[in-house]
Amino acid sequence: MKRIAFLLALVALLVPVFAAQLPVRAAAQDVGRLSGPQSSLPLGLRPSHRPVGTLLDEAHLPPEANQVRIRRRVVVRVSPAPPRARSQMLAELPRRPMRRSYEEVDHDNCVDVGDIVGVQPTSDNRLLFFTQQRDVLAARLNSTCSARAFYAGFYVERSEDGKLCVARDRLQSRAGASCQVAEFSRLVAISQ
Repeated sequence: MKRIAFLLALVALLVPVFAAQLPVRAAAQDVGRLSGPQSSLPLGLRPSHRPVGTLLDEAHLPPEANQVRIRRRVVVRVSPAPPRARSQMLAELPRRPMRRSYEEVDHDNCVDVGDIVGVQPTSDNRLLFFTQQRDVLAARLNSTCSARAFYAGFYVERSEDGKLCVARDRLQSRAGASCQVAEFSRLVAISQ
């Protein structure tokens, strides 16, 4: 009795395997019959005359690239440095007491927008730009502008050269003010 149950269980396991192969064989035979000029497979599929190995080899090839040109405006947002980042920068300073003062030196009329990582307004109507190279640049605004309007950072439309230049580009504050930079200078620490 146990042998018959074992054989029936074996047959029950093998039937789905053979049943799954039957439609594939029938479909392959139908493809051979339907390969005439007027024939087509159901759902609009056409038989492939390439061997399966070739298809797998082509799957590993890099995709063919076509040139795409996208033209749009790019606006860069520069925000104030977050308090955590400021405290981290202060934590990296040496612990010994240092007395430093800063001297302003001339700077080019342009700054790479991608180098600016933070901005902070000052009480003398200037903006301090903090750069990736750890430089501090002071930007004097036009006399009609207020640096306090830029407390939350600014937007600037990216130019073709990727730079923010004096008397060319306009800074847009999040509060709605629009100003141009009148002059850049770099703050250099001097030891006393």
